[in-house]
Amino acid sequence: MPKMPRCLCQLALIPVALLSACGDPPPPAWSGYAEGDPVYVAAPVAGQLVELQVQRGDTVNAGVALFSIDGTPVSAARAEAGARLAAAKAEQADIAKGRRPDEIAMSRAQLAQARSQSALAEADLARQQQLIGQGFISASRLDDARAAAAQARQRVRELESSLRVAELPARNDQQAAARANTEAASAALAQQQWRESQTRQSAPAAGLVDDTFYRVGEYVNAGQPVVSLLPPAQRKARFYVPEPELASLRPGQNVQLSCDGCGAPIAARISYISPQPEYTPPVIYSNSQRSRLVFLVEARPDPAQALRLHPGQPLEVRPVAVASSTSSTSSTSSAPRAPVPSTTSSSGRP
Repeated sequence: MPKMPRCLCQLALIPVALLSACGDPPPPAWSGYAEGDPVYVAAPVAGQLVELQVQRGDTVNAGVALFSIDGTPVSAARAEAGARLAAAKAEQADIAKGRRPDEIAMSRAQLAQARSQSALAEADLARQQQLIGQGFISASRLDDARAAAAQARQRVRELESSLRVAELPARNDQQAAARANTEAASAALAQQQWRESQTRQSAPAAGLVDDTFYRVGEYVNAGQPVVSLLPPAQRKARFYVPEPELASLRPGQNVQLSCDGCGAPIAARISYISPQPEYTPPVIYSNSQRSRLVFLVEARPDPAQALRLHPGQPLEVRPVAVASSTSSTSSTSSAPRAPVPSTTSSSGRP
């Protein structure tokens, strides 16, 4: 069989090339990159870093110990607050009672003595009254006896009142002040206990140890981050959408993320659309991204899928077509609504 000339073979391939050129174009995509929002873990107390249980690149679970700050000053302050609380409680208990038993016993003995003296003064007054009737004493002697008896009775009343006061607790205002002092001391102790517990920090969520900022032995100021964590929920995609295509996007809309080595596309939802435009994307990974006016959009995948994203990794983001659906207006009305068509922009993206 004779061979076909080479030129004829090339001519025969032209229709095939034209047919392939007329096929469906690849789905449109926006250029972007993966980014993470680290969680910075710091202690609200200052001190020397005495323990650092994690290193950069470790994966930790929630509640795992991360680092410890020297708690000697805080422990001393907690002990001082505990002593002040004990003193306030003792003072409150003391004013809630009367005087000491020995003091009350002394007051009762003084009252008994005064009553005896009053009885003696009353008996002497009775004798003086008899004698003055018989003319044996003068009126001045009777007056002296009456004054002595009255003075003895007043002394009895005084000591009775003093005994009642000794058996009573402090005034209501003093008791209220003592209760307030006890509550203040209790609150101060709770604060110091909290500060002491904050010298040991644990992971607030599971994730990757993104970085550590101090070494053991260094002094850490209060509120200064020591460890940064990157939980899966804090990984997201940032991409840039041209202005004509922005109207087709809305928060909560589904998109697909693709990257080198990621395997199957990663589903994500749009979480943020920037209200301000940018004239040039900060990083351009594709020469086909030629629009000068673009808007920043963020999308977050499911935390389980977010582990496939690495901050700084280039991404391609594609929209997901929304399928039309019908729904009933109520349980009693089964008339279906008309399907809602997908919004289409000038570029053909939904």
